[in-house]
Amino acid sequence: MAPGLSASPPVVVLLLSLLDLAAAGKLLVVPVDGSHWLSMREVVDMLQQKGHEVVVVAPEVSLHIKPSKNFVMKMYSVPYTKEEMEKDFKAFFHVSFEEGSFFERFFKVYRSMKRITDLEVSSCEHLLQNKELIKYLEESKFDAVFTDPFLPCGAILAEHLSLPSVYFLRGIPCGLDFEATQCPNPPSYAPRINTDNTDRMTFLQRVKNLLFDIPNLFLCDFAFQPYSKLASEFLQREVTVLDLLRKGSVWLFRLDFVLDYPRPLMPNIIPIGGVNCAHKELPKLSFSLLNGAQLPANARIF
Repeated sequence: MAPGLSASPPVVVLLLSLLDLAAAGKLLVVPVDGSHWLSMREVVDMLQQKGHEVVVVAPEVSLHIKPSKNFVMKMYSVPYTKEEMEKDFKAFFHVSFEEGSFFERFFKVYRSMKRITDLEVSSCEHLLQNKELIKYLEESKFDAVFTDPFLPCGAILAEHLSLPSVYFLRGIPCGLDFEATQCPNPPSYAPRINTDNTDRMTFLQRVKNLLFDIPNLFLCDFAFQPYSKLASEFLQREVTVLDLLRKGSVWLFRLDFVLDYPRPLMPNIIPIGGVNCAHKELPKLSFSLLNGAQLPANARIF
């Protein structure tokens, strides 16, 4: 991003629609509930104002995803209640702020995240098994999928529908975003979360950094293996979540190197830190903000 510019929703819309040079198209949005949706919702609203037709697919039970006049909403049933979902989320937030040793907190968070993961996997499974809704999506001739890959259900649908995908995210557990985009992320140089390390580490700090990376192996196993199984069954071929994420056309990262550690970026990665901040009047921006990102020829709406 150009120096001195803070990304805000209008900037994100600019990146998505390439100003007004592209014809309006039809966009399938597969969001993630909670704070993830609060960031995405404003962008979706402004895309509609730009003339794009937006269809949002969401479960009937959710925390924040509600119908709006700015988009068509397609809902599907899930086997849990809102009370059950809120209970599990509150339990997760509670244990996340509990004090204790790293390993005590890790296992508490692990168990809490497992309950939330079970809910999310169940939701994705019911979406993919909803033949009526899937038929509607197949016949709607969308131009692209706009989704948060924190949960890969949108990536599964993009693969099934053979559509380019635009990812809108803050990050993905266990560093799959680095691996999928082939961005270097060596533990000997890149500080890990909760280590308090900087990019200048002693030998012992580098060892600590490596040790903090080990739990990612377990996180990936329980968080994404169920989605790999779902995707393989739905697409009728063996596929992993990493295989799906690697096909992302554009990655819109809600990060800012003022607050986040600097990291290498590939040409199709665009930092949009500040999307949650108050709106400010922006000067005219050039296409250089795209950092050379290349879109597939059939991604007409962007």
